[in-house]
Amino acid sequence: MGVRGLGESMKIRDILKWQWNGYNKFHNSRINLWIHIVAVPVFIFGTLCFINSVISLNFFSLIYSVLLMALSIGVQGFGHNKEEVPAELFSGAKNAFIRIFLEQLYTFPKFVISGKWYSALRNQKP
Repeated sequence: MGVRGLGESMKIRDILKWQWNGYNKFHNSRINLWIHIVAVPVFIFGTLCFINSVISLNFFSLIYSVLLMALSIGVQGFGHNKEEVPAELFSGAKNAFIRIFLEQLYTFPKFVISGKWYSALRNQKP
């Protein structure tokens, strides 16, 4: 069952489990793997800049950080279009927000640290 089938009331731990269990399935394309290894750190940096801009009340930094995060997500969307198995659609704005932030800040870093990113890249045919 996909994340959409579990509904909007799905708990964070359920989404994390769902993301992790299907991550290899949705991240197999060599280009998508390379895009993610660059774009996710950009998203994380943008998120940290966003938090800093809110704390320091810096409007220009706020705009810059939101643009960085949006650019990162846009590029990753391009990468996901290269996958044989397309990512599951979001069931709504709240679902999109939660899934994106969990993937960027937890699931993908875990994918890299666990060695699964490198393994997925290595298993690609030339």
